[in-house]
Amino acid sequence: MTDTPEYTPPKVWSWNKGNKTTNGRFANINRPTAGAQYEKELPVGRHPLQLYSQGTPNGVKVTIMLEELLAAGHKGAEYDAWLIRIGEGDQFGSGFVAINPNSKIPAMVDRSGPKPIRVFETAAILMHLAEKFGEFLPTETAARAECLSWLFWQMGSTPYVGGGFGHFYAYAPVKIEYPIERFAMETKRLLDVLDKRLAESEYVAGPEYTIADIAIWPWYGGLAKFDSYGGSEFLAVHEYKNVQRWTEQLWARPAVKRGRMVNRTAGEPSSQLHERHDASDFDTKTQDKLAAN
Repeated sequence: MTDTPEYTPPKVWSWNKGNKTTNGRFANINRPTAGAQYEKELPVGRHPLQLYSQGTPNGVKVTIMLEELLAAGHKGAEYDAWLIRIGEGDQFGSGFVAINPNSKIPAMVDRSGPKPIRVFETAAILMHLAEKFGEFLPTETAARAECLSWLFWQMGSTPYVGGGFGHFYAYAPVKIEYPIERFAMETKRLLDVLDKRLAESEYVAGPEYTIADIAIWPWYGGLAKFDSYGGSEFLAVHEYKNVQRWTEQLWARPAVKRGRMVNRTAGEPSSQLHERHDASDFDTKTQDKLAAN
């Protein structure tokens, strides 16, 4: 690894707009201010739930949840999944900002009642759906507390994995030893936390599959099975045997496979369903099928 020259911060930080040397591949969309950057309404489909997302690990949490609810027989969980291309700045359109002032995917509008309800932040979306349909969130006090503890463990830990390790290992314009070492160590510690928990429990929150598994799997299962950030060998993820077991157990669920396809824009064309508006789309509108027409 090569380090950049030592950096002395200025007394007051200022935004060096568009400088790819310091901002890297996200220079065209990152900025220190919030709010809409342009006017654009969001489309609205025919289903009760409208999801605006991209198939990143955070987006996959919600599409897995929706597909699991449909698999469990909840017809009210039918949804339209609209693609928000975050690399192109779709999340800064006025319509998207209106449902998520933080301009991050995913965001959802629940139109099943008399007044549309916006929901943003993945833990909030998962809890909203779990409580709405009475699935994947225990009602007994101790079990519910355990599930929510692990759900928010994921919310608190993932920035070290994605924004920390993933960013500096895979995306930063220069390889810098200190942040890579710092976040690799923390990611491995978190993998060890999860591995030790899964040594004593079939699922993360206990004997039942819950929103804790749904939230955690796209991130840590992604490292274990899909070589997220090209860092699985570097992190020796194969050594976490219980994480590997659990990853494969969830991957065997058809709803998990379907959820990972929705709003996906990378990988094999057959694994990419850019938008989902009907269950039949999985058979007819993946990128390989569209390219063949």
